[in-house]
Amino acid sequence: MAGVRSFFLFAAIALLFAGRYGDATAAARGYIKYKDPKAAVEERVEDLLTRMTLPEKLGTIDGINENNTVVDNATLFNVHMPPFELAVKKGIASIMASYSSLNGVKMHANRAMLTDYLKDTLKFQGFVISDWLGIDKITTPPRANYTYSIEASINAGIDMVMVPWEYKEFLEKLTNLVNGGYIPMSRIDDAVRRVLRVKFSLGLFENPFAEGSSLAAEFGSEAHREVAREAVRKSMVLLKNGKTDNDKIVPLPKKVKKIVVAGAHANNMGWQCGGFTLTWQGFNGTGENISRNKAMNLPTGKTRGTTILEGIMKTVDATTEVVYVEEPNQNTAKLHADAAYTIVVVGEAPYAESQGDSTTLNMAAPGPDTISHTCASGMKCVVVLVTGRPLMIEAYIDFIDAVAVAWLPGTEGQGVADVLFGDHPFTGTLPRTWMKSVVQLPMNVGDSAYDPLFPFGFGITN
Repeated sequence: MAGVRSFFLFAAIALLFAGRYGDATAAARGYIKYKDPKAAVEERVEDLLTRMTLPEKLGTIDGINENNTVVDNATLFNVHMPPFELAVKKGIASIMASYSSLNGVKMHANRAMLTDYLKDTLKFQGFVISDWLGIDKITTPPRANYTYSIEASINAGIDMVMVPWEYKEFLEKLTNLVNGGYIPMSRIDDAVRRVLRVKFSLGLFENPFAEGSSLAAEFGSEAHREVAREAVRKSMVLLKNGKTDNDKIVPLPKKVKKIVVAGAHANNMGWQCGGFTLTWQGFNGTGENISRNKAMNLPTGKTRGTTILEGIMKTVDATTEVVYVEEPNQNTAKLHADAAYTIVVVGEAPYAESQGDSTTLNMAAPGPDTISHTCASGMKCVVVLVTGRPLMIEAYIDFIDAVAVAWLPGTEGQGVADVLFGDHPFTGTLPRTWMKSVVQLPMNVGDSAYDPLFPFGFGITN
């Protein structure tokens, strides 16, 4: 199944659990999950795990955000749920219901999953929280019958509801539903008990406030940035290195006469970071022009960090000329024929949730032209992909010398240069199958027609 996720969510938490998560998806809401079966990792995060929220969702039809998931019970419980059962057994504190549906039933109204399975069968002791306006979307269109949505969600097992605006209406209708016997008081007592249990376990009544500036001062510190840079290095995946086995190009030499760096993604902090950075849908450039209101109440100003271009310039020898061409054209290859090689950085524009849904998984313009005017025009080139998911690259693969996936490296673009130039090795492998075409989706390891461009777990190491 494409993009297998859980309707109980959080991408990061899936790092901890073995299990089959499936392969590429067109969905934008669910961020990439990784599988790490090492017990040492699980042990290190066990305490943190008990304090976290495990959110949403399983691969939907066509990978579309908030869509329907169709799956039989045997596949659901034997293949997809074991990792999340483990999370519950480890004491996860809260779980978020998904916007999506399971076999036609909205998860916010799915008592069979939220109560019968999660709370009764798995003995989950934490609380279930709705997604943002999640109960509104039980009906189509949203809020078509708000009273019904409240009744259905609370009775299904939602314990805490995210109601950003119409909270007075919510409280009034909920009270009426309880007084009228449509929602039993025992259900309210259970929800309150679950929320209080987690708050007491976290010590929020004894210490209700954050530790203040002692922790805030560490945000963005050099130590934190070094960890982020390390994460970039270790997550980079080398998919191709040389047109033949005897023609390897990576690691790149630092001391040459001249190199070209091409593509808008090479020098764009916003595109490196992806969605939910400063704003919901991310940003283009440095973020300097984003207003305080649009930037989630953060101060305006340039986002600190290192772009991929800046990382390259800091890494190469001082005598190496670095020429940046944001949008190459048909004359670029001729103008820079003396360049030893070209680093082409292309990918996607930032997105979050439904705004990133794609039926093509093509790279953003002018990425294809950037490759055409460099790699396909005779320049020796390494393509670096900045993307949160596999993109369609089969049409270009033959005339590219090397391909590396940087995913969304965030603010520490220096980590990309660290591995391109050999200061650190490529060690990453694909956390999902890289398909040749979207018509192959859904695609999973073990499928009879499994014929990917690069298989799950692939990665060239050096």
